[in-house]
Amino acid sequence: MGQVLGLVQVDQSTVAIKETFGKFSEVLEPGCHFLPWCIGQQISGYLSLRVRQLDVRCETKTKDNVFVTVVASVQYRALADKASDAFYKLSNTREQIQSYVFDVIRATVPKLDLDDAFEQKNDIAKAVEEELEKAMSAYGYEIVQTLIVDIEPDDRVKRAMNEINAAARMRVAASEKAEAEKILQIKKAEGEAESKYLAGVGIARQRQAIVDGLRDSVLAFSENVPGTTAKDIMDMVLVTQYFDTMKEIGASSKSSSVFIPHGPGAVKDVAAQIRDGLLQANPQ
Repeated sequence: MGQVLGLVQVDQSTVAIKETFGKFSEVLEPGCHFLPWCIGQQISGYLSLRVRQLDVRCETKTKDNVFVTVVASVQYRALADKASDAFYKLSNTREQIQSYVFDVIRATVPKLDLDDAFEQKNDIAKAVEEELEKAMSAYGYEIVQTLIVDIEPDDRVKRAMNEINAAARMRVAASEKAEAEKILQIKKAEGEAESKYLAGVGIARQRQAIVDGLRDSVLAFSENVPGTTAKDIMDMVLVTQYFDTMKEIGASSKSSSVFIPHGPGAVKDVAAQIRDGLLQANPQ
């Protein structure tokens, strides 16, 4: 009924191209319009003003001779004030944009090594956007945003890159492990040195205590038993220590067997040997 009466509805975010007897007349904005068909007025077509997206996959080669597939995402829209240019000048907008993207990517990526291409994705996207903006503005289109969403090397190159990365991480881990072991060895050596030092201090104090105890024993025995000499007292102390030692060896179930002379005459020999050793070590 609307077509019979010459009424045309243009939806929101859309413009219509009006022609009179096949010639462009004007751009109709959203709303209801009267087009009397009897005088040759008609709608040639509609043009959406919404932002559209085009994903472009472009295969190219980097400077270090690695073939990669670059995926670019271009967001664009037609300009309302240039709707006639966008409608009449381009027969296939998507193919035109794709051609410009191919041209820029294949001119930019071959100048970069593979690692640089990953690092300079934003620069590649900016170059594509600038070239598209200059080219497409003449056709009534605006480039809203251009993104390089992915750079895909060959599968073998990916595996090689992963192996290089894994080897580098293993090298760092080995270095850290060696450094940790070095620190453990140093701390262990420091602990052993400190332990031996403290053990030496303990042995020195033990010997000093033994010497002090023997001296006190000799002095006390000499005072309580008149007529005894220091030699007699030392012999008796040595024999007493000898029997204490034998007792301790026999009382321990896990001790090794030690065979030494233990007769009455042998005790005297042991005392004499100990005494002679002390006298030789400390000559008068």
